[in-house]
Amino acid sequence: MMQLNQFADTQALNAVFANRLTDILQQAIQERGAAYLVVSGGKTPQALFTALSQTQLAWDKVTVLLADDRWLDDSQPDSNERLVKATLLQHNASAARFISLYANTSTAFDGAPQVLERVKNLPTFDAVILGMGEDGHTASLFPCSEQIKQGLAADAPAVLAVAPTTAPYQRISLSAARLLNSRQLFLHLVGANKLAVLDKAMAGDDVYAMPIRAFLQHPVATVTVMYTAN
Repeated sequence: MMQLNQFADTQALNAVFANRLTDILQQAIQERGAAYLVVSGGKTPQALFTALSQTQLAWDKVTVLLADDRWLDDSQPDSNERLVKATLLQHNASAARFISLYANTSTAFDGAPQVLERVKNLPTFDAVILGMGEDGHTASLFPCSEQIKQGLAADAPAVLAVAPTTAPYQRISLSAARLLNSRQLFLHLVGANKLAVLDKAMAGDDVYAMPIRAFLQHPVATVTVMYTAN
């Protein structure tokens, strides 16, 4: 199920989104003593991360991890981990605990078991922020990859290695089942082209052609779409 929220511009979206995430994390800390936030990389969330990093919150009780990453160490410009450390894990949020999806192995397939050990026993996430590509991929669940059926399977492991054929680098990704195990699911979209992709995703039902459908059309989970054209 999908709930679409449209905003006039990115500044308005980020202000509301940062406040909402802060409330979710604060409630988690009050009720369970800890909060778990999953974020996505790329250009879209950078301003949101900067705003969120300055919010008043017991960040030392928050655990942050990525929905996916390229198989690169955090010295590389294309590393999502590098981006998160430079934008979100700053200011007040520098006190948060971060779980890396990278291991020092030559391939993501070799490193996936190490990453799985870090992630497999985590509790239900409090909030997951997804992105979406032009091809309908989310996290690193690419329709072009041989691993897509595994990544969308109900019994998938929490973490899997992915080798997309239409994007650079091997990837490490949380599975759809692990991402869906969250109290709140968000899809963060900026740009008129993304609304067109969203409309296409809602118009069909083949999850392997557009993996974002596994979330948007899930029979139980609700995905809150935070969207602006500007």
